[in-house]
Amino acid sequence: MKNFALTGLAGYIAPRHLQAIKDTGNQLVAAVDPHDSVGIIDQYFPEAGFFTQYERFERHLEKLKRGRSEQKVDVVSICSPNNLHDSHIRTALRADADALCEKPLVLNPWNLDMLEELEQEHEKNIYTILQLRVHPSLIKLKSKIDSSPGDHKHEVDLSYITSRGLWYHFSWKGDIQKSGGITTNIGIHFFDMLIWLFGPPAECRVHLHNSLRAGGYLELEKARVRWFLSIDKDDLPESSRQQQQRTFRSITINEEELEFSGGFTDLHTRVYEETLKGNGFGISDARPSIQLAHDIRHTRPDPSKGDQHPLTQTAIKNNKKTQVI
Repeated sequence: MKNFALTGLAGYIAPRHLQAIKDTGNQLVAAVDPHDSVGIIDQYFPEAGFFTQYERFERHLEKLKRGRSEQKVDVVSICSPNNLHDSHIRTALRADADALCEKPLVLNPWNLDMLEELEQEHEKNIYTILQLRVHPSLIKLKSKIDSSPGDHKHEVDLSYITSRGLWYHFSWKGDIQKSGGITTNIGIHFFDMLIWLFGPPAECRVHLHNSLRAGGYLELEKARVRWFLSIDKDDLPESSRQQQQRTFRSITINEEELEFSGGFTDLHTRVYEETLKGNGFGISDARPSIQLAHDIRHTRPDPSKGDQHPLTQTAIKNNKKTQVI
């Protein structure tokens, strides 16, 4: 059994990590968050130490490190805001623990270089959560793509709409300096998935990019991809609205819909299982999507360029407002 610590306990994604730690037969011994609305921990690890001051949390990890070997923290799970990941990873390494960090590992690709050096210095590992890579339907699809002729280009349309309320824009997620914007905070899952499935990007066009939605075109080694991301409920298709669904995800490959709407509830647990076996996703796995999201974030949108996603065309045509009041 391994000892875990966790940063960002009050955040949206933390319960999936708590469940994964419990499901894999391990224990949480310490957690930190500046907010104290963390009663959910009672469902999992009521005896875990909790801190609202990060300095006290760090000191506690150091104390455990210097105490009895069975008390030492083995892994720090990082669920904090994106801009803090780099710092919290370094905390884990100083505590002589591995880091298991939510996406994205960092906002800027050059920060990965220092983390690689620190991995070697501390002789510890930095892992990340790339949960779509363990989705059964996508594993099956990757096997099919890998066996297809090397020069074959698949035609892909990716749509992901996940409604967010006004709170989103007033939280760290709505601050591009902290979250990287929707292409990093929301899109990083899918950019990683696309690169994993179809190979590295050769061309990247951005047609639309603002606080609510983004769209563009990617030329990958084995695919031409039109993509669209949105956090605006007005972009949901009528069928989703009628069923009162706030999320819509669709991937068509060569005009064939890929069904993978289910099977998401235990993906974090699967990643934990593989990581604890030594098969986790590391810095080299995360780097291509972080680089791509960074490039998209710093590319000036040009709606005149071709190969627009249909939903991007609609958004541009309707001149949808992007100002949050």
